[in-house]
Amino acid sequence: MKNKIANLALWAVVTAALVWFDQFTKSLAVAKLMGQPPFVLLEGVFELCYSENRGAAFGILQGRQGFFFVIAAIVLAAAVWVMWRMPSLGNAHFHGLRLCVILITAGAAGNMIDRIGAGYVVDFFYFKLINFPVFNVADICVTTATALLLLLILFFYSEQDLECFAFPRKSSDKRKDAGQ
Repeated sequence: MKNKIANLALWAVVTAALVWFDQFTKSLAVAKLMGQPPFVLLEGVFELCYSENRGAAFGILQGRQGFFFVIAAIVLAAAVWVMWRMPSLGNAHFHGLRLCVILITAGAAGNMIDRIGAGYVVDFFYFKLINFPVFNVADICVTTATALLLLLILFFYSEQDLECFAFPRKSSDKRKDAGQ
């Protein structure tokens, strides 16, 4: 039980710190970039510019705030469940997965706060060189975690490693498998 509480505590503290950093950078973007021309860091390559995203990634699903709230709530609930089921903090084999859950949760929560408070997400990082959509710290968290999670599942974790996250099987399912 102590290990489960420690997992949840670590998740909550680090997620809260990342959400705070996301919200802090967004507040700086609002204060310093809103209504201003882009702040060029590398000419023709990278700049900071204020943008309001009322949709999802790349501006899709504009105006569907309720949908995004439900998705974020599901992500948060799933994160709590995964962290509860995760092996103890002393098991370094799961640190990568732990990091993924923290980053995804922080990203979802950071953007959910914007959607609830303002009805849109503040974005401000812009790679002009490739005309990449404007993004924020929460987006970096989710994108990094998703890429890392994909790599971990494909190349690092075995099926047996992830059995701790399987839903309990019904006794009738167990009998069917035993007969095969």
